[in-house]
Amino acid sequence: MKTSLSYWAKDERAEASKIAIVRRNFFTIFAKINIYRAELKRICKIIACLGLLGAVCLPLRASLKEDVEHLSDPLLEGRRPGTRGSVEASVYIMRRFQQIGLQPKLQFFLAPAGIGRNVYSVCRQNPKSDKYVLICAHYDGLGVIGDNLYPCADSNASGVAVMLYLSESLSDNGCNYIFAALDVHDGLAGAENLAGLPYKISMVVNIDTVGSTLAPPNKYRPDFLIALGGKEYEKQFDKANEGPKLRLYYDYYRSKGFTDYFYTRISDQAPFLQRKIKAVMFTSGITMNTNKPSDTAQTLDYEVLERRAILIHNWVLSL
Repeated sequence: MKTSLSYWAKDERAEASKIAIVRRNFFTIFAKINIYRAELKRICKIIACLGLLGAVCLPLRASLKEDVEHLSDPLLEGRRPGTRGSVEASVYIMRRFQQIGLQPKLQFFLAPAGIGRNVYSVCRQNPKSDKYVLICAHYDGLGVIGDNLYPCADSNASGVAVMLYLSESLSDNGCNYIFAALDVHDGLAGAENLAGLPYKISMVVNIDTVGSTLAPPNKYRPDFLIALGGKEYEKQFDKANEGPKLRLYYDYYRSKGFTDYFYTRISDQAPFLQRKIKAVMFTSGITMNTNKPSDTAQTLDYEVLERRAILIHNWVLSL
């Protein structure tokens, strides 16, 4: 009896040893997979910075398209502030932040349409500095007016998609950022409330309507981007544009009046400019679809949107 128990005990110890080895091997392989994934992510960022678009175009372009399509889906009913669709859009953005590895925060505020909600995440990677670059895009839309649904894909699901891409691509480069999806663009209530938070903002990067190529200042160069407030950073933009090779403009269709109107008065960087904080607004301008039911995800140019996203990424790295 003792002999059989002894054999049984030896078998048990042998099995336990095998299980321990399998567990150890599993966790070793799992750790290596995570290392390889992190290294692949790092390599993709380097490739993007170098402008080698062909190597990374599919995942980035697909991600931008997926975000735009989701936010402009009819199920979200145009994302009008205070509606169910607006809440669902904010929840989607929070989930995307979590997938990226960021902690989402909500800022509630009173607005004419009801309760507004900004979604933002603070990414502090440099403990020696208390200053942040704010990268923002408003996520609300026109909603349903009468019998018409306004998907607001270009204005401004496209800007939110680029902001989400930047929140991932910049989240481990050692700098401090705040990534924000703003509510209640009409009247700039979301931007005004965010500007009241106790963070030291050194620069605002506002991304508003960047997905279309339907209204280029030069009909022969539909691959363009307008960077209002960006003239003083022209050398950095030239460097950042070596890969994307976009046609850059620093005014709004060569109009001083419209440039001032869009830059200092009706866009989300305005409350920060009033506080003497520097800002650059990126846009591809108003088109025949802007603020119309025809502003759908199918009308955007995702190849150019991708190049715009990479240019903004490259330029932010130079700040």
